[in-house]
Amino acid sequence: DLMVEWVELTASFILLWFPSGCSEDSLDRLLPPVSTGLSPRKRTTSQCKSEPPLLRTSKRTIYTAGRPPWYNEHGTQSKEAFVIGLCGGSASGKTTVARKIIEALDVPWVVLLSMDSFYKVLTPEQQALAASNDYNFDHPDAFDFGLLVHILRKLKQGKSVKIPVYDFTTHGRQKEWKTVYGASVIIFEGIMSFADKELLKLLDMKIFVDTDSDIRLVRRLRRDITERGRDIEGVIKQYNKFVKPAFEQYIEPTMRLADIVVPRGGGNMVAIDLIVQHVHSQLEERELSVRAALASAHQAQPLPQTLSVLESTPQVRGMHTIIRNKETSRDEFIFYSKRLMRLLIEHALSFLPSQPHVVQTPQGQDYEGRTFHGKRITGVSILRAGETMEPALRAVCKDVRIGKILIQTNQDTGEPELHYLRLPKDISEDYVILMDCTVSTGAAAMMAVRVLLDHDVQEDKILLLSLLMAEMGVHSVAYAFPQVKIITTAVDKKVNDVFHIIPGIGNFGDRYFGTDAPQDWSDEETDEPSY
Repeated sequence: DLMVEWVELTASFILLWFPSGCSEDSLDRLLPPVSTGLSPRKRTTSQCKSEPPLLRTSKRTIYTAGRPPWYNEHGTQSKEAFVIGLCGGSASGKTTVARKIIEALDVPWVVLLSMDSFYKVLTPEQQALAASNDYNFDHPDAFDFGLLVHILRKLKQGKSVKIPVYDFTTHGRQKEWKTVYGASVIIFEGIMSFADKELLKLLDMKIFVDTDSDIRLVRRLRRDITERGRDIEGVIKQYNKFVKPAFEQYIEPTMRLADIVVPRGGGNMVAIDLIVQHVHSQLEERELSVRAALASAHQAQPLPQTLSVLESTPQVRGMHTIIRNKETSRDEFIFYSKRLMRLLIEHALSFLPSQPHVVQTPQGQDYEGRTFHGKRITGVSILRAGETMEPALRAVCKDVRIGKILIQTNQDTGEPELHYLRLPKDISEDYVILMDCTVSTGAAAMMAVRVLLDHDVQEDKILLLSLLMAEMGVHSVAYAFPQVKIITTAVDKKVNDVFHIIPGIGNFGDRYFGTDAPQDWSDEETDEPSY
C-alpha cells in the first residue's frame, strides 16, 4: 500500500510539472544525475518518441528507409548486416540507448526495429481484457515470435520487409505496414529480445540495459499516461499484476545471456562508447565496399547481349556532337537532349511484348496489327537527371504512371545511398522503364533495380534507359541482373580514376538545369532533386 501511495504521488507530480509534450530530458531532471566524466553529446536530429525512426543516418532522418549498397557481381548481398539485440525491462531506456548508439556509430545506414511492433493481434475477448488492464502484454505469449524471426532474418539478409505498426491506444495493428530495407547495422530492442532461441541466433551482439526499478516505474507512468492515454490506477494495476512479475520471471534472468550489461541506461556513455568501438571493428572486418564489388564485376569482355544501343545514324551522332560539346549553350543542350530522349524511348518500346490485334479500317477492311501485351507500363526516374526523361515517356505512352527514386553518392565512402522512394501502387505486375541520363559505374542503377525487385517487379520486366553509359556500368548491371534490358544511345569505353565517363558528356543535371557542378562531380547524379 505504501508503494502504491508513493507511485500515485509521483505520477501526480509528473502530470503536474511535465505535460504530454514533455521530453525524456525533462524527465531526467526528476531523476538523480549520472556522472560519466564525459561531455554530453549533442543530438543531431529531434525525434518523436512515440514513433522512433525505422532508419536514419547521423545527419538526417530517412523517409523511406534504406537499401544497403553492398552487392557482389551477381547482384546479391555480399555481407549480412550486423544485428545488435537490446533487452531490458519496460521503460529501462532501451530506445534511448539505441539512439545514442546510432548517433555515435555514424555509419551510412542503421535500422532501429522495436519489438513493440510484433504484439499479437488480439481476439475480441482479449481486447476486452486489455481495455480493463487485465491482459498480460509482458508475457512471451503476447508476442508473435514467428513473424519477428522471419522478418529479422530477411532484414539481416538485406531483403525488404513489411513491418506491422502497433497502435497502443486500440491494442491492435494498423492496416498500413511499413516497408523497410536492409542496412549496415540493425538494432533490435524489446523486453523479450532474448526470450526466443531462434531469435538469439540472429543477434551478433547482445546488450542488456539495467535500470533501477523505481526509475523504470516512473518512466512507465509518464509514458503510458501522457502518450498512450492510460489512467494512473490502470497503469499501477498493470504494473503490479503483470509488468513486475514478468520482469522477475522472464526478463531479468536473460541478463546472463548478454555480452554487455549497461547500468543506468542511456546515461552510461562509457558503455555506449565501448559498444560503438566494437561495432566499428566488426564492420571494418567485413570490408563493405561497393566499389570493390563493381571493380571485380568489370572484366575485358564483349558487351552483354542484354544491351541494345540505338543505331548511330548521322542524326544521332550529330546530336551527340552537340550535347557533348562543352561550348554548347544550355538551350541547345536541352533541345537536342530532348530529341535524343524521344528517340531512345521510341526505341525502348519496341522491346515490350506485343500480340496480334485485328481492327477494322474506315473502309470496312481488316487490318492485322499489334498491341501491347501486358498489364501496364510504369516509368521510374532516378532523380534528378532521370526526371528529364519523363516528358518524352509521357508523350509516347498514354496514361503512363511515374515513380521516383533519389539515390545520392556518399562523398566519404563513395557508396550510393537511397534517400527517397515513391512508387505507384501494385507495380509488381508492370513493365518498368527505369530512366537515368548517364550511367558510369552502374552503382546507382544497380541499387534502383534492387529496389524495384524488392517491390516484386519481375527482373525481365525492367528496362534500364540511359542517354550515355560507360562499359563499366553496362557490365556491372548486366552481371548483377542478367534479365534486365539495357538500352542507351551510346557507350563510352573508359571511366577515369574518379569515375567520370570518358570522353563523356559532363554532369548532365548541372548542364540541363543550369546549376554549378561541385569540384568532385560524378556522372551519376548526387544532387537533391529540383522541383
